[in-house]
Amino acid sequence: SFAYFTIKDRLPQILTRVIDTLHRHKNEFFEEHGEKGVEAEKRAISFLSKLRNELQTDKPVTPLEDELPDAALWNQYLDYQRNLASGNGEPSWFQSPWLYVECYMYRRIHAALAQNPPIDNFDVFKEGKTQNFFESQEAIIALCTYFQELLKNIKDLDEKQLQEELFKLLQVSLWGNKCDLSFSAGEDSSQKSSPLQSLENMIPYMLVNDMEKVWSLLVNAKKKNTEKSNVRVDIILDNAGFELVSDLVLADFLLSSKLADEIHFHGKSIPWYVSDTTKRDFNWTMKQLQAANHMWMSRCGINWEGNLKKGVWVYCDHMFWTLPHAFSSMAEVAPDLYADLQKSNLLLFKGDLNYRKLTGDRKWEYTVLFHQALNKFHPAPLCSLRTLKSDTQVGLKPGQGEHIQASEPEWMVSGKYGVVQFDAAV
Repeated sequence: SFAYFTIKDRLPQILTRVIDTLHRHKNEFFEEHGEKGVEAEKRAISFLSKLRNELQTDKPVTPLEDELPDAALWNQYLDYQRNLASGNGEPSWFQSPWLYVECYMYRRIHAALAQNPPIDNFDVFKEGKTQNFFESQEAIIALCTYFQELLKNIKDLDEKQLQEELFKLLQVSLWGNKCDLSFSAGEDSSQKSSPLQSLENMIPYMLVNDMEKVWSLLVNAKKKNTEKSNVRVDIILDNAGFELVSDLVLADFLLSSKLADEIHFHGKSIPWYVSDTTKRDFNWTMKQLQAANHMWMSRCGINWEGNLKKGVWVYCDHMFWTLPHAFSSMAEVAPDLYADLQKSNLLLFKGDLNYRKLTGDRKWEYTVLFHQALNKFHPAPLCSLRTLKSDTQVGLKPGQGEHIQASEPEWMVSGKYGVVQFDAAV
């Protein structure tokens, strides 16, 4: 299975890159922190080398021994996995759910640094994220330019034209999800060309297209809310780099077109899945855009900084997003987050990992309804924008999955296909 390939090949590759990154920064740690920095680097590397060995030799998964705020929840989850195994021995790297051990690896990478001050704030994935941003420069410029031109006459667009623009930017945000460094094990995955030019050609690769439902939800929310409260959209972010910029453009469009009044962004509280967006990445991206020597790029950055200052954009993170739980456990494990999401008119979940957590990462029949696979996770109407990079997919038409499978056995893991999949939460 793809899960086996991931644990056997991709995850050790990612760990090797992390160890190599720490090695390469040895001098920098010494310059900043003296001998203490070098000692911390050695301890972190030895911790990570041990982790890699445990993974490759299928050792049992061990409880976390750090004092970080989420450690108790992780250890409870390990007990839950032990109970599932019911006498089949300890949960180990190759004998456990893929989603669990993959999340567990990233949490252990975080512990390797967090437990070793003074390098505890070092993001081992930062270089890759930075590189993805700079290598996607042309695509970012094309998108910012398109968007700033669109803003000039957005007030004159009729409903049909607004809908067309929303659909375009939803698709750019969807296909932006191809730029994923955990999927390519850290190899280059930047967006090279203008994403707007290829949208027509990508239509056949959208297996589920619920954009109409998203549109009518937003239009109706607007009509209902003329008097009272704001229309709020939440974007549960995935990758930094080009994908994040595509999400920010979509968010700005929702505000500028008055389809929404406030946008809440949800990022990760620790470095995660190589290229996932943390608060540091979010702020860094804002600064890069503002400082760009391209007029429309810097205009975007300046406007977006303004949205944050005015409070119409809100960035938040919550440790639940970096736990191994499926989202169906959120109401129980993180009731505060669940209650916050209930205040939203629409939740946009970006990317493959969020999709896996939405559907419990099970091997569903392709035709099972999305609503059913969500397993009672219905805080608000939600939509998943996801390119397929793991073998779980629901909500397809009868025969649709089998038809693609016949000519493309790797269709579920190639990142070539995508879905815009909506659930009304009713």
